[in-house]
Amino acid sequence: MVIHCPFKEMRPYLDAIEQRFGLAKWAEQNAGFSLHYDDQGLSLKKKDEPKLGAIHVDFVTGAAAHRRKFGGGKGQAIAKAVGLNKGATPVVLDATAGLGRDGFVLASLGCKVILHERHPVVAALLFDGLERAYNDAEIGPWMKENMSLVFGSSHTLLAQCSDTPDVVYLDPMFPHREKSALVKKEMRVFQELVGGDSDADDLLEFAYPLASKRVVVKRPDYAPFLNDKTPSMQIKTKKNRFDVYVKAAMV
Repeated sequence: MVIHCPFKEMRPYLDAIEQRFGLAKWAEQNAGFSLHYDDQGLSLKKKDEPKLGAIHVDFVTGAAAHRRKFGGGKGQAIAKAVGLNKGATPVVLDATAGLGRDGFVLASLGCKVILHERHPVVAALLFDGLERAYNDAEIGPWMKENMSLVFGSSHTLLAQCSDTPDVVYLDPMFPHREKSALVKKEMRVFQELVGGDSDADDLLEFAYPLASKRVVVKRPDYAPFLNDKTPSMQIKTKKNRFDVYVKAAMV
């Protein structure tokens, strides 16, 4: 039993998650972390830093609900980067999905989003967040239609992909220098849990031929271009930028 849970009725669901994502093998090699299931769903904790709290995925309430209802619209940087400001509603393959936040923003703006995540724990957290959203009376049907998860490495999945997305979106891990509370909490956990995406440069090689319209790479403002490839254009925010590799016009 890898996932700790007080609810006996949830055991079949959690056993299925453990098996699907190979969590038993992960737990043997990562004794510093623990997984829990409670009223908020599946969560990850760092044992030696309990003050960091739990990390979980919630698309239904809190910040996600506020973003869905009152988000920045198609004028925000990520929307411009994927081409939503052109009036299009592209199919986006988020090849480094993480906790699914950017994917959810894009889905909220009208995109159909396919999520790739290779780390077993991150994928399990994301899967559980999606399952709870799918079962929500208000957004369940919409979530099922617009967000789906494929577990595995995009290095393999992109090479095998038979469907052609309009946009491939990449947000590989990169060392963060900011010192905000959110970065301290999540990035400290993620850097230790996942490590750096040392093979991230290779993703551009797979992503560019697959995307029909463009590849979008999210980077910290101080990070180099992925694979040293100069983008067609850049869209900058206060701390990050979106490097856009345009192949065809959005229609």
